[in-house]
Amino acid sequence: MTGGSTGAQAGPGPRELSVTLCRDPRQFAALEEQWGRLVRACPAATPFQSHAWLHSWWLSYGREGRLRVVLVRRAGELVGAAPLTLVHRPFPLLVPLGGGITDYCDVLVDAAHAAAVLPALARGLHRAARGAVVDLREVRPGGAAEELVRHWPGVHGELSDSACAEFPVLSFDDLVKRMPAAGAQRTRAKARKIDALGIEEHQVSEHEVPDSVRTLLRLHEAQWRGRGVTPEHVRPRFAEHLTRATRRMVRSGDARLTEFRLEGRVVAASVTLLSAGLSGGYLYGADPELRAKKVDVVTMLLRHEARHAHERGRGVLSLLRGSEPYKNHWRPTTVVNRRFLLARSSHLPLLRMYESQVAGRERAVSALREALPAARDWRSRLNEWRVEGARR
Repeated sequence: MTGGSTGAQAGPGPRELSVTLCRDPRQFAALEEQWGRLVRACPAATPFQSHAWLHSWWLSYGREGRLRVVLVRRAGELVGAAPLTLVHRPFPLLVPLGGGITDYCDVLVDAAHAAAVLPALARGLHRAARGAVVDLREVRPGGAAEELVRHWPGVHGELSDSACAEFPVLSFDDLVKRMPAAGAQRTRAKARKIDALGIEEHQVSEHEVPDSVRTLLRLHEAQWRGRGVTPEHVRPRFAEHLTRATRRMVRSGDARLTEFRLEGRVVAASVTLLSAGLSGGYLYGADPELRAKKVDVVTMLLRHEARHAHERGRGVLSLLRGSEPYKNHWRPTTVVNRRFLLARSSHLPLLRMYESQVAGRERAVSALREALPAARDWRSRLNEWRVEGARR
């Protein structure tokens, strides 16, 4: 393993913890099996912490020589990890793998050994940071990174990040009951119209994923044409990543790709990412023809998502980042991700300067959003800036 050890952290013999820094993409690729066990042992993990998602992102977006994955092992078994990459904008930063296309970022900690792993992982990350600021973005409340920060031996700051829309896992009928009476009545009528049209659902198999993702992205582009499609969603590297990651995650049960067919033709498709406690609707595409047929696509998709999440007992149904009006009609709970900035004590001035810059940018974005309420593509542009910034 490339990198050094911070030394034993939990006593001698088989209980000893070793901490290393992985900088070799081939070694990161070889961690798939152990990484999967660690994800299952970390209750806070979301689908975006899966090896399939992170390794695929690295293949499409990673820069040579920039991989930085802090690993904690106990008797040879992986019990902690911080998957990061080094960027320069304009000074060194360690940021999570996944970049701007990832809705939740976090570190991974085996809950059975958290008391020993968290301080070991914090010290290993402190050593790996050197002169860099660690910028842990989009940490879902309750994420393992929250506990990591409490063990950080240097200085840190905390900011708000993206807002996410979440629902309790209920049947579709119970979700509708949460709406005002008039809205609930309209929603039931929309559901009946979908049924009357005879739209059928098809769960895509692993081998069908490449063709289905191409269809989804084509429909997604058509759906947003003229209304500010997120630029990254129409780029080849995103298609490559989504195809590769979804195929692996469908195989392992960590994703579901669904096609909605009308008279045998695919008129909509959606990707849902899954973990033990969360079902997240990641991306969908819908034929504009559905609007002409008065089909409410959101009702169709949310009914599908609610049914599957309810049947499988997921803890939370998430529509992920963004506070678009169509989400708010359903009265979701708004959950705000956290952003943790970490640095060595000697780099306190650098951390405060960066924290001020980040806060200033977020205020500017909020002001722009309020000043231009009719602009539909502000979030698309913001995501593009974040993706490009992560590559610098």
